[in-house]
Amino acid sequence: MATVESTLTVPLTVTEFGTIRVGGSRVSLDSVVHHFNLGATPEQIVQSFPSLGLAEVYAAIAYYLTRREEVEDYLQRQEAEADDLRRRTESDPGHQAATAELRRRLAARGGPRRGEGPPAGE
Repeated sequence: MATVESTLTVPLTVTEFGTIRVGGSRVSLDSVVHHFNLGATPEQIVQSFPSLGLAEVYAAIAYYLTRREEVEDYLQRQEAEADDLRRRTESDPGHQAATAELRRRLAARGGPRRGEGPPAGE
């Protein structure tokens, strides 16, 4: 009679900042889950993230599907932290001054502004 191993090691690591990474890569669980929820197959996810192996992606998706509530809570916390960081960064006077200076330099070079394409005829 054959025996079946009932434990599967999921290749996830948690960084010092609390981000969950897949395998030995820098690809976050967030990214894999996002692509999966958009309808990407594991094979398509591997194409998007060549540093991941197919087994790692399947394992990450299996982890998500078996712990959906826990992972969704993690994703919500990650999104809230990102929103908070964005707000703090955008309200920082130093960041605002640096952004204004970069925009001034781009305008001086004649570069297109956000949402504008190249000049007509080019």
